[in-house]
Amino acid sequence: ERNAYEVKWYRFASSVIPGVVPELRGEDRDAGLFAMRYLEPADYPIWKEELRDGRVDVAFAAEVGRRLATIQTAAARAPETPSEFATDATFHAIRLEAYLEATGRAHPRIGEALVALSRETLATKRTLVHGDVSPKNILVGPDGPVFLDAECAWYGDPAFDLAFCLKHLMLKCLWKPKSRRAYLAAFDAMAAAYLDAAGWEDRDALEARIAKLLPGLFLARADGKSPVEYLDETGRERVRAVAVPLVIRPVDRLAEVRRRWAVEVDA
Repeated sequence: ERNAYEVKWYRFASSVIPGVVPELRGEDRDAGLFAMRYLEPADYPIWKEELRDGRVDVAFAAEVGRRLATIQTAAARAPETPSEFATDATFHAIRLEAYLEATGRAHPRIGEALVALSRETLATKRTLVHGDVSPKNILVGPDGPVFLDAECAWYGDPAFDLAFCLKHLMLKCLWKPKSRRAYLAAFDAMAAAYLDAAGWEDRDALEARIAKLLPGLFLARADGKSPVEYLDETGRERVRAVAVPLVIRPVDRLAEVRRRWAVEVDA
C-alpha cells in the first residue's frame, strides 16, 4: 500500500518539476512493486554523506526548500490531492505516533503536549506531504535535489516536511561541530526559500506550525522510536535542554528555535 502512494508522489512531483525524482520504469500494483532508474552514486551522491563530510552547500539547501514548496503549492491547487493521498492511518502510525507520541511516553512531563501536537498535525489539511524529507533521502544531482522514499506520502500538514528536514541540519551540528555554522546557515537558507515559495496559505501561520513541530521532532531523534545513530548521551542531553522548553512554551518563529540551538552548540 505504501509502495503505491510512493509511486503516486513520484508521478505528481515529476509533473511539477521534471527530474526531481528518479524516472519510473514500471509498476506492478498487484505485487506492490515498482522500478525506477538507477542513478550512479558518483553523479548523485547522498546528501547525508555530503553533510557528514562537512561539505555544506547552502544554495543546495535553499533549493531543497524551494522545490519542496513548489511541489506542495501545485498539490494544494490540484482538486484530486485530498482523495489521492488519504493516508491518515499510515501517517499517524509511522510518523506521528513513532516520533511525537512515543517521545511523549519517554518524557511524561510533556507527554500531553506532544500527543496534542500529534493530533493537531493530523487534523491540519493543507496539501501534499512527502513524510520523510531527510538528507538520507535526497540525492545531490547535477541539476539539483532529487527526492527519494515517499512511502509516507499524505494529504495533511506540510509543516511536517520542513520541520522534519530542519531537525537534521540542527543535529548535524553535534555530528560535525566544526561545521556547525555552515549547517545553521543551511537551516536559514532552506527555511527562507521554502517560506518564500509556499503559495497555499499565510506565511506566518505556516511558519508558526513549523516552529511548533520542530522541537518535538528534534527531541524524537534523541528519545523516540528512531534515534539518530551518532548521538551519545551528552548529545541527547543537549537536544533535551533546548527541545523540552520549546515544547512546553512554543515559539512562532524558526529564527528563535535556531537561536536557542546556536547558543547551545556554541557553548
